[in-house]
Amino acid sequence: MAEEIVFRRLLNFLEEDIPFWDTTTGILIPERAVVKAHVVAKQSCVVACVDDVVHFLEKLGLQVTQFIKDGDVVEKGATLLEVVGSAKTILAVERLILNVLMHCSGIATEVRRLVELIRRVNGRIRIAATRKTLPGLRYFEKKAVAIGGGDTHRLSLTDAILIKDNHIKIIGSIEEAARAARKKASFMHKVEIEVSTIEEAVKAAESGVDIIMLDNMKPEEVATVVEELKKRGLRKEVAIEVSGGITPDNILDYAKLDIDIISCGYITLSSRAIDMSLEVVEVIEK
Repeated sequence: MAEEIVFRRLLNFLEEDIPFWDTTTGILIPERAVVKAHVVAKQSCVVACVDDVVHFLEKLGLQVTQFIKDGDVVEKGATLLEVVGSAKTILAVERLILNVLMHCSGIATEVRRLVELIRRVNGRIRIAATRKTLPGLRYFEKKAVAIGGGDTHRLSLTDAILIKDNHIKIIGSIEEAARAARKKASFMHKVEIEVSTIEEAVKAAESGVDIIMLDNMKPEEVATVVEELKKRGLRKEVAIEVSGGITPDNILDYAKLDIDIISCGYITLSSRAIDMSLEVVEVIEK
């Protein structure tokens, strides 16, 4: 079932690229033409979402030989896939499958780098994504995060209760928001509150929530919050997530602290795509 949902999503992306027909290929390439093509990584990377691409290609009637799997580290020049079949079909999907593989592998590669970086100073911390994903791409981007070794965080608004500043402004207070959430939430749902000051962090911890998100706090401010929670005997009662303004340049400053989760919007929004290409290596039939 899940594979079919992903297939339909990729098919929708293809329809965006070919709403009517492929003018160039339609003019130049005969219907009977059959080719063999290779998908090649032009940079070393952690490969992501290749399994989804393979299923998509096979559903389109192409024969695919898969040389790697999701999560594998490949070197520059590695052949990821060999695809045999209709030249028209292969040319039609070329850019789509490359876009997915390049984008998702870029995310997985950056996440893997961050995970290995912070592991040197604090092996307990999780690197997490956020909901800052491009519309239509959340499944692929979140999967890439997981493949890279990160935590997906919420996949959607349904997954957990995350009380943010605008919720609190409307409800009136941290205490009231936490009370309502704990009263009405399913036993399956954790409750998290976003705070931006020491005072708010203490109120959130005292209200019995599961997680406190320290939003846009500098490392020294986070350290102060942690110490205050320890003084009050509250540190072990909550998980601490830091988020906002975290980059590769300052992430280690946070990783050295007594926190549990570092969430970064940039890993889905700004990770650099991996350069890849699809190359026809043999014309089997013209």
